[in-house]
Amino acid sequence: MALYTSHLPKWKRDEIAEIQRLSSEFQLTGLVDMYGIPARQVQDIRRNLKGKAEIRMTRNTLIQHAFTEIGGEIAGLLNRLEGHSALIFTNENPFKLYSMLEKTKTKMGARPGELAPEDIVIPKGPTSFKPGPIVGELQQAGIPAAIEAGKVTIRETKTVVKEGQEINKKLADVLIKLDIKPMDVGLLLQAAFYGGSVYESDVLAIDEVAFYNNIIKAASQAYNLSLNAAIPTKDTASDLLTKAVREARNVAIEGAVASSDVIDAIIGRAQSQAKALQSVVE
Repeated sequence: MALYTSHLPKWKRDEIAEIQRLSSEFQLTGLVDMYGIPARQVQDIRRNLKGKAEIRMTRNTLIQHAFTEIGGEIAGLLNRLEGHSALIFTNENPFKLYSMLEKTKTKMGARPGELAPEDIVIPKGPTSFKPGPIVGELQQAGIPAAIEAGKVTIRETKTVVKEGQEINKKLADVLIKLDIKPMDVGLLLQAAFYGGSVYESDVLAIDEVAFYNNIIKAASQAYNLSLNAAIPTKDTASDLLTKAVREARNVAIEGAVASSDVIDAIIGRAQSQAKALQSVVE
């Protein structure tokens, strides 16, 4: 333990040592944002990640002490250490971990003051509410509502808040009553240290299907370029030879260059031309 942490209480020194141990045992050490995640949600996430990743909630100051003592590139994680950060350890690569964490997210109701993650749209149609104060509450929240056939009905599809805008209390209350849960709740991977490098969250959010399709497209374009430019590779050599043989054969036939490989085709072509000429003369 470094001298400048020797004055800390034993439990803090033990916690720093445990962080360092986990960082050395796992291939990946990451920071996740725990802000706003209910305790029950955290338990569900832990259960879903069991055997794949280990989450450790501790104080930011102790994380700072631990990484500073380790030194090297892992200290780069400290640039993202803020708010309600926690540690996550795994042997998966950062892209796989990011994808795993995204799959553990669930939908929850919005709280006043939160920003809409996307446009929140209230669809037109009947609700399950009976006539009452709810009509006024909907209208105050900017949702056109009326009573039809003994039930409260949304009269037209309405975008009540756009992506990035703040959700006020009236709207938050109404969304809960309508059972609309716009907020994604789960662990957000802020940064990960893996293989000697720190990966920020913005480079980890990739569309795997689109990425795979791009690779397939690039491979196809590279193959076509190699074939059309006659650049031999282990993947195109056979096709290049086939193409060369086919083109050489066509040149021999067109030029009437007799050889054992094309003589039949040349004679056949000559006969065809002769018949065509005979039909014109007759």
